[in-house]
Amino acid sequence: LKEEVFAYLSKRGYEVEDVGDKELNPDDDFPQFAAAACLKVLGDEDEAARAVLLCGGAQGMGMAANRFRGIRASVVWDKHEAQMTRNDNDSNVLCLPARTLESGNDWQAILDTWLDTPFAAAERYKRRNRQLDELA
Repeated sequence: LKEEVFAYLSKRGYEVEDVGDKELNPDDDFPQFAAAACLKVLGDEDEAARAVLLCGGAQGMGMAANRFRGIRASVVWDKHEAQMTRNDNDSNVLCLPARTLESGNDWQAILDTWLDTPFAAAERYKRRNRQLDELA
């Protein structure tokens, strides 16, 4: 799935960098890959920098990513959640559950929705994001 997502993003004109393992290794630990992606997002000069994390269920990736101040990672399994997490939460890390999505092309619609939905920037949403960062 990772290769398909990377190819799709590249085709859409996005710059893609793989910070994961180059070969499947069942003994890999996901926190190191989540951390590498989050540090890339946080270190990027582009305020709109984002990352996509993939793993079996995506929950662990989301937990690891949300340890970083300034990261708003969301586990997303459908288009509606992709839209809501961008619109309301300004999600900058998308965690996709490969076990759920690998059998079809639902991930493309999720990815498109997440990438194309702007942050509504309502004052209450900005306030809540600031509060999240204060927890980190």
